[in-house]
Amino acid sequence: MTCRDLPAAGRRTGDPSRHGGRPAASVPPPPALPRRGSAGRRVLSGLFWLGLVAAVLPWWLDTPAGSLTGTADLLTAAGRVTGLIAGYLLLVQVLMMSRLGLLERGVGGERLSRAHRDLGATLLVAVLAHLSLLVVGYARTQDNSVTAQVGVLLRDFDDLVSAFAAAGILVLVGGTGVRAVRRAMPYELWYHLHLTSYLVLLLGFGHQFSNGAQLFPPGPVRTGWIAGYLLVAAALVWGRLVAPLLLNLRHRLRVADVVAESPDTVSIYLTGHRLLQLDLLGGQYLRWRFLTRGCWWQSHPFSLSAAANGRWLRLTVKVVGGHTADLRDLRPGTRVWVEGPSGTCTAAHRTRERALLIAGGSGIGPLRAMLEELPPGAALIYRARTPADVLLHHELDWLAQARQTAVWYVIGSRDDAGPRQVMSPDGLRRLVPDLTRRDVYLCGPQGLVDSSVRALRQAGVPRRQIHLAPFEL
Repeated sequence: MTCRDLPAAGRRTGDPSRHGGRPAASVPPPPALPRRGSAGRRVLSGLFWLGLVAAVLPWWLDTPAGSLTGTADLLTAAGRVTGLIAGYLLLVQVLMMSRLGLLERGVGGERLSRAHRDLGATLLVAVLAHLSLLVVGYARTQDNSVTAQVGVLLRDFDDLVSAFAAAGILVLVGGTGVRAVRRAMPYELWYHLHLTSYLVLLLGFGHQFSNGAQLFPPGPVRTGWIAGYLLVAAALVWGRLVAPLLLNLRHRLRVADVVAESPDTVSIYLTGHRLLQLDLLGGQYLRWRFLTRGCWWQSHPFSLSAAANGRWLRLTVKVVGGHTADLRDLRPGTRVWVEGPSGTCTAAHRTRERALLIAGGSGIGPLRAMLEELPPGAALIYRARTPADVLLHHELDWLAQARQTAVWYVIGSRDDAGPRQVMSPDGLRRLVPDLTRRDVYLCGPQGLVDSSVRALRQAGVPRRQIHLAPFEL
């Protein structure tokens, strides 16, 4: 295990361009980034709960007191309520993944992805409960068996075949969303299977208005739900199609160079038009589609590994699969289609003047970019298994001096006594005595992030001061 401290008076000085590759962005005094607080997230959270109440309220107003007298009535009522909840959650799910700029900037793509994953489980439960409760409730009312009642519903009710198909797609997508299953699948397969979830919105639309007790009668409730569908569809078209088209027509990004950082990591430099007009912050990520054979049909999220400087952009990518392996062979001039930016793990979202950054492996990329925009006096802990796994270390050493940043390289296996001691609550407090008065940014493998968050919380760091940069989405 090696733990090396490189404070402002560290041993390595000068411009990182001396160490090969393209020079890093120059490091002027940190810009006065406007603080971007959590007020927008609180407003959106309030709107979510207000919308949920509004979705269920029509059932409450249409159900007279004392009308639910038997088991069948209770089951049917519960089925209708869960159906309204499921319909509302489906709209919210699609809206969160519409990549609407207002949501991406206000909430952050990483938070939206986590909320989408967590809410997806609730949506799946609501859909299955809606289906099961109504089938059993109707079967009791009509004195049918469950299987016979399913046949009646499919045969005699409009749009229920498509509704059952939508439920099946949700079960499939929900199963692939389990972390263990997702990790075992190629990203490209998972991504394209996940895209089929948009069919749920289309397939589930009809039965809500042809069979829904609250949505079938013409009136303000029906009109409001249709307006909700139209607004979500408009957000989807704008966020997924129109806004990216305008962004790419304006900036016309191309690959400028591909530089090997290690045997399994490359940095991709890009140039384009009007790069100074890009609203980019260190720590944010974009979704990149490289328009060359074998890559054009895939879009992957990668963070910037250097702050925007108006001349070029850079992302540093670790080879972990077929797509990232192909990126090593990109030719200069290759066109790039990009969507974003997204992410709230930035210097503009800090709550304190000083910061601690904890990176693991290729997770150093977004944190290295943030170092250029954080005030002087930040600290960086970089975990790596071997010295060869340390990336961009010449730039980090240079930034340590230019930004008066303390940098520790903690080298060794997770089972080694040295790294375990350094990354413990006591070890972190010894390295950074004012730990609880700093924002902490983390990016790296999930195991490192989880263990670091536990240690930070045990060391007394408030949860609101811990920011997680996206390592996988």
